[in-house]
Amino acid sequence: MSSFYLNLFRLVAFLPVAVTTTEAQQTTDICKLIDSRLPGRITYADTAVYRQSQSSYYTGQERDLKPSCIFRPTRTSEVSQFIKLIKADDKGGNQTAQFAIRGGGHSLFSGAANINGGVTVDMRSMKSVVLNHDHKVASVGGGAVFSDVYPQVVPYNLTVMGGRVPGIAVGGFTTGGGVNFLSRRYGWSCDNIYGYEVVLASGEIIYATASSHPDLWLALKGGSNNFGIITRFDLATFPMGQMWGGVIQFNYTKAVLEAQAKAFSAFMDPKNFDDAADMGIILGFQDKTYSIGNSLFYVEPIAYPPTFQGFTSIPSLSPNSLATNNVAETVNRFGRFLPDDVARATEFVYSFKNSDAALYSNLIQTWEDSTRTLADIKGLQVQFLIQPQPPTNGTNSLGLTPGQTDIVVSVITAAYTDAADDDVVQKYLKSITKTHENILRSKGLYLPFKYLNYADISQDAIGSYGQHNKARLQAVSKKYDPKGFFQTVVPGGFKLFK
Repeated sequence: MSSFYLNLFRLVAFLPVAVTTTEAQQTTDICKLIDSRLPGRITYADTAVYRQSQSSYYTGQERDLKPSCIFRPTRTSEVSQFIKLIKADDKGGNQTAQFAIRGGGHSLFSGAANINGGVTVDMRSMKSVVLNHDHKVASVGGGAVFSDVYPQVVPYNLTVMGGRVPGIAVGGFTTGGGVNFLSRRYGWSCDNIYGYEVVLASGEIIYATASSHPDLWLALKGGSNNFGIITRFDLATFPMGQMWGGVIQFNYTKAVLEAQAKAFSAFMDPKNFDDAADMGIILGFQDKTYSIGNSLFYVEPIAYPPTFQGFTSIPSLSPNSLATNNVAETVNRFGRFLPDDVARATEFVYSFKNSDAALYSNLIQTWEDSTRTLADIKGLQVQFLIQPQPPTNGTNSLGLTPGQTDIVVSVITAAYTDAADDDVVQKYLKSITKTHENILRSKGLYLPFKYLNYADISQDAIGSYGQHNKARLQAVSKKYDPKGFFQTVVPGGFKLFK
């Protein structure tokens, strides 16, 4: 498996937590209760459905967790009843059985979308796609996977702002922000959601929009799994016929690295901004060998557009995958380069303001020098991704200044084989990230924002939105979930009061 392609997903690793006998019995009881009230929706470890759900997580950290049962709702009323049954089981002061909320299974650190000994709510049966009368809104189920959604809107020459690779579901992707091919034109994916059907901690079903429950509507745009279970997303649609793009690779030489640094610095200069262009530099290290390439995408049917000339003029390896296709086929072709799953992995993210080519050369050289210390770790792959951060239109809770087109988001990822190497890899990634951040601070370029969908659980992504925005999210939580149900009963992910 080529290290060049691995970082197209973001990877993180943590160990499973232990479950006491009392907690296990309590969860078994709630599984039986739900099964009796909602027949056919609960699956247990001795079933093929359970095993398939477990095996479909992208990372071994999530696959290693073993829920007592999996709840697979098919409609919003069932989700509401599930919440009420979970709460009703809290008798005599006993702790309520905990659960996780699962969409595509690409929330990569342990416990984000699975749970050890609790109940995993697998939303993927709620996958409907309905266009409204004028085709400007696509209402999709809370477990819909974007690579299944795209083929249903492509016949109308439309798209929605979903994942760029197969298997990414609407829930975690959009509540964490969401980067799409169209993001440099329209902002983060979460900026372009009209409404959410949400089941609250009380079991009540509400519809949050800019005019109805607007505080919750805004909180869901970056606030992750802290407010309820979203059972329907009303997504803005956008005209989209054919687009161009794919992957191109190069020899890893000093001349190529310098040309890439120069090209990216120019590409990110606001005077060269092209809102149709999405791209990234992907550097890899595997088997003591380095690689470099670009993902290049253009949302118009223009092959080799001038905005990418700085990259495409660099002598490259053959063949490449650059082609003109509809969005569904573009996503599927991109996915062919990806591994089906990984074992151990972790990642760290940071953002900064664009600068000259010397900055990128410095960051790349520092990354290259650091990787050699890990060369003997079994199965090691280390990647360094540099890409544009979407300019926001301000319709979210991320705390970003609207309209900025010169912000960069980078993620350093390591994948490896053995859990025994967790501490060494984690220490390395923290160190190289700190080194890069110090370089950026010294030049006045560092930004505190940490994109949640790329962040390590230790990075306090929600805190990086700023004190005011975090306080606002906490206030929304206290309003709609006054007892903190989604802070404690759903323990995974980035919580608001930690």
